[in-house]
Amino acid sequence: MPETGGMYSMPSPRILIAAGGTGGHVYPAIAIADAIKAEQTESEVLFVGTKNHMEWKAVPKAGYEIVNVWISGFHRRLTAKNLMFPIKLVTALTQSFSIIGKFKPNVVVSCGGYVAGPVGWVAGKRNIPVVIQEQNSFPGVTNRLLAKFAKKIFTAFKEAEKYLPNSKIQITGNPTRSTLALVEKEVGLKAFGFEGSKPVLLVMGGSGGALSINEAMKANIEKLHNELGLQVIWQCGSKYHDALKKEIDQEAYSNLRLTAFIDSMPEAYAAADLVVSRAGASSCSEFMTIGMPSVLIPSPHVAGDHQTQNAQAMVDAGASKLLKDAEAKTSLIAVVKELINSKQKLNAMGEAATKLAKPDAAKTIAQEILKIAESRLN
Repeated sequence: MPETGGMYSMPSPRILIAAGGTGGHVYPAIAIADAIKAEQTESEVLFVGTKNHMEWKAVPKAGYEIVNVWISGFHRRLTAKNLMFPIKLVTALTQSFSIIGKFKPNVVVSCGGYVAGPVGWVAGKRNIPVVIQEQNSFPGVTNRLLAKFAKKIFTAFKEAEKYLPNSKIQITGNPTRSTLALVEKEVGLKAFGFEGSKPVLLVMGGSGGALSINEAMKANIEKLHNELGLQVIWQCGSKYHDALKKEIDQEAYSNLRLTAFIDSMPEAYAAADLVVSRAGASSCSEFMTIGMPSVLIPSPHVAGDHQTQNAQAMVDAGASKLLKDAEAKTSLIAVVKELINSKQKLNAMGEAATKLAKPDAAKTIAQEILKIAESRLN
């Protein structure tokens, strides 16, 4: 260990974070990285992701370096893509050995997504501590496979104990982005060119967009905009954006902001009176943190139907209304109309959401990761 001015200086902790595929994995990972740097500024944090997924842009934008591992999921149906899977897996394991060998992490953190599989497996085989952050009540396949290697598993939902080693679990809540600090409502309204006299509805389909939510919005935009007189921020997802721009005459809806992705989330949340959203764990955690009343439309296409479980916890607390995916098109107007013009209902839902929040989740997780890292440095 190098000597400086008669004192021994401890090497900086090195944390490797693997997360990919969706915002539900990537944003909690960034929140953990931010908290690690806030706790220990000398810490070195490196991300591992996949080039063709959202982390490749989101992570550098957050100020962190990211390296690539070539991997994708194994399709349950017999497809030509599955023929490439063995090649991708061998390549990913080789890349993971190289990344870990060069970076020499003290701790490897899995926040889920296929990319975390080979990275976490190599770390486990090399006796490097693995920490898992699981966002959902039904854990993803990667984190379930890595659980045997994990030194500690951080979860948001007690239900995850059914699928993961109980002795390793610490319930912390989901880490949320530090950039979500609330801004003034006037600032949010100005960012979207809205006025303060009309309610604002924020509609989100997750980082990739949600077809059924987009179909429901397309069928009901005239009533939402003209009959209810709402100002609408509609995040539709990049793969749906071009088609929707052609189908919807935006000049006819002066208070509609149709966008593929929302870069300015603090402003969007500040402007909004009510949000309509999927019930991903990260989204729900954000709504809790900022006290945002919500209408949740769980995706029916996720493992273990975990989004319905996420939503039901919010509904039971009085923070949200649940709308079934199959009923979104026919029932959206009624649910929004019931809530958006009632300040009393919105305030009560917002307060209920805040009571569910665990705002220190990222800090708690970061402190535990650094303890493990520092024990390796001593």
